[in-house]
Amino acid sequence: MAGQKRRFGFETRMLHAGHIPDTVTGARAVPIYQTTSYVFEDTDKAAQLFELKQYGNIYTRINNPTVAAFEERIASLENATGAVATASGMAAQLNVMMTLLDPGDEIVTSSHLYGGTTTQFVHTFRKLGLKAHFVDPTHLDNWAAAITPRTRLLYGETIGNPRGSVLDIEPLAQLAHAHNIPLVVDSTFATPYLCRPMDWGADVVVHSATKFIGGHGSSIAGVLLDSGKFDYSRFPTIADPDPAYHDLRFYETFGHYGFLMKARAVTLRDTGGALSPFNAFLLIQGLETLSVRMDRHVQNAQAVAEFLHGHPKVAWVAYAGLADNPYHALAQKYTPKGPGAVFTFGIKAGNPRLAGKEFIESLHLFSHLANVGDARSLVIHPASTTHQQLSDSELEQAGIDGGMIRLSIGLETTEDLLWDLEQALQATSA
Repeated sequence: MAGQKRRFGFETRMLHAGHIPDTVTGARAVPIYQTTSYVFEDTDKAAQLFELKQYGNIYTRINNPTVAAFEERIASLENATGAVATASGMAAQLNVMMTLLDPGDEIVTSSHLYGGTTTQFVHTFRKLGLKAHFVDPTHLDNWAAAITPRTRLLYGETIGNPRGSVLDIEPLAQLAHAHNIPLVVDSTFATPYLCRPMDWGADVVVHSATKFIGGHGSSIAGVLLDSGKFDYSRFPTIADPDPAYHDLRFYETFGHYGFLMKARAVTLRDTGGALSPFNAFLLIQGLETLSVRMDRHVQNAQAVAEFLHGHPKVAWVAYAGLADNPYHALAQKYTPKGPGAVFTFGIKAGNPRLAGKEFIESLHLFSHLANVGDARSLVIHPASTTHQQLSDSELEQAGIDGGMIRLSIGLETTEDLLWDLEQALQATSA
């Protein structure tokens, strides 16, 4: 009705949020602003931009119109107040930590994590004077017991990589807020289409946009998003005077944008993990088909998981879409359209690691590479690749054994994927 502000649907915002057609040229697609810098209107305007008294473009390491269109679009899809795009998912994650933490601070994190995240939290954190406490995420008591007076945030993955565990976000957010700290969630495997953690109380969400958001294995990228609901007024790194900006108080000055402004104007500026305009353009193309692709991804994943689950040569399948999976109920709550398209399984064999090697090398359609979320189906052996840098105890903590095979299910014809898996299983040793 006239006079009412319409809340557009997810698919509409996938195509339109964050951009209107170019008024000068009429270009309908988001232009690629392939520039390092921008001409200032005058010296006063330049000074105001650098003092954060006026918003505008300064340098593409900090912001860029193409990147801004991507940030606004994904913020709309994630129900966030805003976003900051970065050069990779790891850069987004590190940006969040360096914005929220000071030397001596601690975090409590799920142990069901991507191997690179675990390494960052253990080894890079040590260099920065930070400490991570890893817990089995399946019991809330584990989280509560690990919180100390120095804990500044809780961290987990919506769908754990590669174990496939589903994070119980709602009570975890309540626990975090009871301690006046934010909950940060990596929602890479779910995407905003399958799960929006902020709807369940999460405060900050990060994505490796390299994966399903880009969707075609063509661009490395990351993004961090803020709900705008967490009260940073007593959070030291956001509320206290910042010497990097003449003692500017980010929360006092920018309110619910305080965290994002510091993440951009301080952390991104000083660490340099900026997203290129061309990659931002490719990510926008990915967002425009996100829901269509994800529906197909989860449809294929469910079919493949059910096929493997009933196969006589398969020992186990860890996919929360299966009714006997321990995370099935949580998946129905948080990811009712389907728990993503990445999962693991193991082969029945005297030597599971050897059987896994034979299986991978017998596949035709599945590409053997270190990525997930591609339109094409992918396969890898986590213990010797993505999680290879972890110690034996860290592998056990993450729930990874030597026979685990990780699949990322793509958009191919379902029957062709089942044929490829069948012939590869038949080629493995008993």
